[in-house]
Amino acid sequence: MTPIEAATPLYADLAGDCQVSFEFFPPKTEKMEAQLWSAVETLGTLRPKFVSVTYGAGGSTRERTHNTVARIARETDLSAAAHLTCVAASKAEIGEVADAYWDAGVRHIVALRGDPPEAGGRFEPHPDGYKDAAELVEGLMKRHPFEISVSAYPEVHPEAASAQSDLDNLKRKLDAGATRAITQFFFTPDAYFRFLDKTGAAGITADIVPGIMPVSNFAATQRMAAMCNTQVPSWMGRLFEGLDVHPAARQLVSATIAAELCRKLYAGGVRDFHFYTLNRAELSYAICHLLGLRAKASADT
Repeated sequence: MTPIEAATPLYADLAGDCQVSFEFFPPKTEKMEAQLWSAVETLGTLRPKFVSVTYGAGGSTRERTHNTVARIARETDLSAAAHLTCVAASKAEIGEVADAYWDAGVRHIVALRGDPPEAGGRFEPHPDGYKDAAELVEGLMKRHPFEISVSAYPEVHPEAASAQSDLDNLKRKLDAGATRAITQFFFTPDAYFRFLDKTGAAGITADIVPGIMPVSNFAATQRMAAMCNTQVPSWMGRLFEGLDVHPAARQLVSATIAAELCRKLYAGGVRDFHFYTLNRAELSYAICHLLGLRAKASADT
């Protein structure tokens, strides 16, 4: 590397050729709803490929998820995707939910097996339901020609019997008709690129979109990482140490860490990024800005 190359800023003159998507969760209160819509409006100016809304364990947020997705589809020009799971619902009930989304103009589903209603419990299929996400994808495709995204685990799903069985399950979901896979969050580029090597060797050709989690609360992130088998590097703990009482500084550190991860993924050829926003715009917006994306006026303004 020449001295000039070494001195070039990491984010100087990026082409802005990324495509991004954002994940939100349905709000529980009026205050949370205001925060959500502020985030949707802010991040919507970056013209995301789509925005998705999560679905609680056991369908616990079914109505709020539907209302949020339907409002995005109705009041914005963004492409809205609805999460849908197999948990605690029959095939007929899931079909009714899918029909309601289709009637609301929603054409994209994030199809997931889903987590059990009780933390620490094991997933049990509904007696008349789908046993896994691959069956759910197949059932949805028979009902309507949805665009479907599914999940992928670069560091292996915590309930998988083996890394190979996890890959086999991913392939089943994609072969059933899914368009792409979105990964669980991870914190090192090697975790993603090693996973790409494995999916390629398994004959998977669909897009594997990296899921990016900017850290707003390190302790909470550690808890989530433990539940989904994501490795948290020791250096992250050292970087966040002492910042609990300095939220502004914590945000700067968080944005820097996540942006560096995205920049390394970008250098490796990645052009699609999916951000887990936790209904906050600032961190994801800053990272997208560093990657060369710029706000654009809405088409309906």
